[in-house]
Amino acid sequence: MSAFPNINFREATLQEDSLIAQHFYQLWRDNNVSAEFIRSNWLEVILEFISKARQDLYYKAFVAELDGKVVGSASCQLFAGLYPMPFTEDYRKYGYIWGVYVEPPYRSQGIATQLTSMTIEYLKAIACTRAILHASPSGKPVYERLGFLPNNEMRLDM
Repeated sequence: MSAFPNINFREATLQEDSLIAQHFYQLWRDNNVSAEFIRSNWLEVILEFISKARQDLYYKAFVAELDGKVVGSASCQLFAGLYPMPFTEDYRKYGYIWGVYVEPPYRSQGIATQLTSMTIEYLKAIACTRAILHASPSGKPVYERLGFLPNNEMRLDM
């Protein structure tokens, strides 16, 4: 149960895109990505991405608000894919969840779980056949509790 019973969960407004971008930036900083490795124009890059995703990929974001202050956010959209998609949407229409972030004082209260659940419901509503995401170490337990299967990503560091 949340220590913050007055939290309001809702769809984000267009005016909150900058705040969502700030949360996305902070997510990377919280996961030990040095500021020197983040573009100086990160805000512009993220806002442009959101704008295009809203136009082309059914982008939607959700926020958690407490006493008029947004304390968490999550974004989702259709997955654009990494390769050509020869399949029908009935067979494969993936949704992608990204940028799930809760400000530190409000963590471990179920806020990320609720925000992620909202993204899942939205992706179901637009007929996605699967939701995918890439989890941070701290987010992984949240997603596993929601039924996401742990996944191994093979990679070769160059």
